[in-house]
Amino acid sequence: MTQRSPKATAERNRTLDLASALVRGAVAAGLGLGSLTVLVMVLWISSPYPDSGPGGVLRAAAGVWLLAHGAGLVRPDTLSGVPAPVSLVPLLLVLGPVWLAHRAARDAAEPEEGRPGPSRAGAFCAVTAGYLLVVAGAAACARGGSLRPDPDTLVFPVALVVAGAAAAGVWTAAGRPLGPLPSWSPLVLQEAIARTLFRDRAEAACRSAAAGVTVLLGGGALLVAVALGRNAGAAQDAFLGLAGDWSGRFAVLLLAASLVPNAALWGAAYGLGPGFSLGTGATATPLGLDGTPAVPHFPLLAAVPDQGPGSLLNGAALAVPVAAALAVAWFTARRAAPADAPRAQAWSTRETVRVTLLAALGCAAGTALLTAVAGGPLGTGALREFGPVWWLAGPAALVWTSGIGVPAALLLRLWRLRTPGWAWRRDVPEADEPPATETATAAAAAAVAEEKAEAEAEAVIGRRRRWWAPWRGRGAA
Repeated sequence: MTQRSPKATAERNRTLDLASALVRGAVAAGLGLGSLTVLVMVLWISSPYPDSGPGGVLRAAAGVWLLAHGAGLVRPDTLSGVPAPVSLVPLLLVLGPVWLAHRAARDAAEPEEGRPGPSRAGAFCAVTAGYLLVVAGAAACARGGSLRPDPDTLVFPVALVVAGAAAAGVWTAAGRPLGPLPSWSPLVLQEAIARTLFRDRAEAACRSAAAGVTVLLGGGALLVAVALGRNAGAAQDAFLGLAGDWSGRFAVLLLAASLVPNAALWGAAYGLGPGFSLGTGATATPLGLDGTPAVPHFPLLAAVPDQGPGSLLNGAALAVPVAAALAVAWFTARRAAPADAPRAQAWSTRETVRVTLLAALGCAAGTALLTAVAGGPLGTGALREFGPVWWLAGPAALVWTSGIGVPAALLLRLWRLRTPGWAWRRDVPEADEPPATETATAAAAAAVAEEKAEAEAEAVIGRRRRWWAPWRGRGAA
């Protein structure tokens, strides 16, 4: 009567695992919120002229933490009396919450020693629910602060960001499987995923697309660094003019550092051609800066080009998408014609073109997504449009990477499959070691063929060469 049944023990363990996953999600959110609150509190304590009490600081920290998840904020205290939206997300702040949610879901989905862990769906739902509970509390706390969260943005994109990070953590704990797909998905897609060849091609396209996006980001960051170096005096004046004490300058420095990924994406959009908006009436492209920009006084914005038509130095920014397209082509060609594989296992021309186009499409989608979150409105007037235009940057990346990447991938594939005169590509795959009888037969046949070739060469060399073909004997020999 007092002995526990296995069914009751299993149900109790499953309930404890789900409760533990819920706590993990809440703790992950609390760690992110707490670390940011400590930083804001230190800056407030060190400030010689604080303009609010501890309650205002806590509400401001909660608002900034929600902004790091993509939530839109509203600044009610403006000179015009009209609340101003603040939706420009510092992308460096996003890494902390996303990593914490990912790690919490990964740890919750991994089975412990001695007993199985919770189901993947249960771990995902529990971690997401625990994290969103803290998000709801932070939104309620920041509702009366100087940066109030927009309730409409708490579902999209805040809940979507948390759910995506948790899903990635559960997928990582499961070993990053690529299939099978659910039963409700199309049958054609299920059959395609089940093929190993399709998975290899999809993996190659994803890697090439990631390489293209990475090169775009690196090239954009290089453009921003060069522009800041040329305008170092203006950047220094903007930095020193925003704050007079060391705590204020440290805060400005932290804000500028958190906006460095945004600046890199702005530079990438500038190199792609569409450029970025500096207000409702100004756009900066390699061809020049049109209109009157509404630029706030900030150090990173000193990299904005001057008004007027662009010069040859501005046109040099077009090398960034060219480098991204070549990166896509190189990573695709490496998989299309591997150096350590026989020639017969190389991809065909059609397969190479198809994978390169898929990689270009993935690079364009990643560029459009990143440029969409790199900008945002900073007010209700001229600053309603501030940053890259994602629906122009994505197609521009597709045009560059497909227009240059496809021919470059084909040329690289031909280069890696060059003629046997380069003496590195095998024409047939290596087989297992043959038996001794087959080896002896092959050696005898090779010896006979070699003797026959030597006899023919001697006969040709012995002939008298003609004046119009002096190379005949030498070539035959």
